[in-house]
Amino acid sequence: MIATLRIGFVLLAFVLLTLSLLPVQLIAIGLGLSLMRRLPRWWHRVMCRVMGIKVTTHGALATERPLLLVSNHASWKDILVLGSVADVVFIAKSEVRTWPIFGWLARLQRSVFIERSERRKTGVQISDVSRRLLAGEVVVLFAEGTTSDGNRVLPFKSSLFGAASAALAHVPGGVVHIQPVSIAYVGIHGMAMGRYHRPLAAWPGDVALGPHLLGVLRQGAMEVDVVFGDPVAFDAGSDRKTTARLMEARVRAGLAAALRGRIRN
Repeated sequence: MIATLRIGFVLLAFVLLTLSLLPVQLIAIGLGLSLMRRLPRWWHRVMCRVMGIKVTTHGALATERPLLLVSNHASWKDILVLGSVADVVFIAKSEVRTWPIFGWLARLQRSVFIERSERRKTGVQISDVSRRLLAGEVVVLFAEGTTSDGNRVLPFKSSLFGAASAALAHVPGGVVHIQPVSIAYVGIHGMAMGRYHRPLAAWPGDVALGPHLLGVLRQGAMEVDVVFGDPVAFDAGSDRKTTARLMEARVRAGLAAALRGRIRN
């Protein structure tokens, strides 16, 4: 009974919050107002609170621009978590555009959709990401290309690091800053979250979204650590694949430290 009431409360809050902010965001996007970047953070922050997701940050978002954030990816909740702590836009696979509710929300947040299977579109898509970077927006890349089980970091794909390369020629100083970010689901109901409970947080691609979403809404009281690493200056002399491996190693180290409770602000 309590679980049912909780699910109803979250869904009601989602509808009321979204409908109240929707027209404002549409107007902001239509007029190109800076509010269109800030409004999603308010939405994500409220929804995290409503769902019982407590986010703790370690380190800080880099102040340098252009800035590309490179993160691990365990669940759709990563969007809520990162979106609640910074004004960001996400790089998403093209299928997300057609997902019920999630695709609609992704479009309202002005996500950049990538057709990974169509190489002929890669140049255009990378240029779109580069334009966002040059406009001063903080772009988030989930470099694994898929979701993991939340206990590890999968190998990073280097292809979309090409957006940083494409932006170099247009950036004063010829430098794009790339910052590693680790998202770790560490607690549930005030207790440490071990491997047994982490499937409640993670959403591997072979798990149906509906049942997983309901399971998360029933549980609530989830604790997440977001670990910002030191940014790296990416310039004309930087190698894309080498940078991808470096970011992978730093994100993996941040995740491992957070899961072991060894992070210090």
